[in-house]
Amino acid sequence: MKIRIVNHSAHPLPAYETLASAGMDLRANNEEPVVLASLERAMIPTGLYIELPDGYEAQIRPRSGLAAKYGITILNSPGTIDADYRGEIRIILVNLSREPFTINRGERIAQMIVSRHEQAEWVEVEELNHTERGAGGFGHTGLH
Repeated sequence: MKIRIVNHSAHPLPAYETLASAGMDLRANNEEPVVLASLERAMIPTGLYIELPDGYEAQIRPRSGLAAKYGITILNSPGTIDADYRGEIRIILVNLSREPFTINRGERIAQMIVSRHEQAEWVEVEELNHTERGAGGFGHTGLH
């Protein structure tokens, strides 16, 4: 699939790191280092603008290494970029650790996955079909 992209960053285009990778890393394109204090959040620019085909979205997800090692994650995870959005991709990072974390220009801060989607059409009915689970919610199926 070919996707139109404008790159106003100082970095190469996002790319898959391996043949089996689902996501492409996105890099910070901030002018100056951004220091996130504990529990602080910031929108970090990437300098990227994309034009997705109709029927596709780009999902923005945390990088597991940043989350595991430093407690850095994305607040609206996964974030969704719709096919009709043309603004800059910016990443809402939050520091869930007790220590400050510095985001430097060029640092890999998130990953993007392009995914096909459908639009649902609601069919209003008086009742739903029954299932074995029924209305059982969180933890309903047991611990093991």
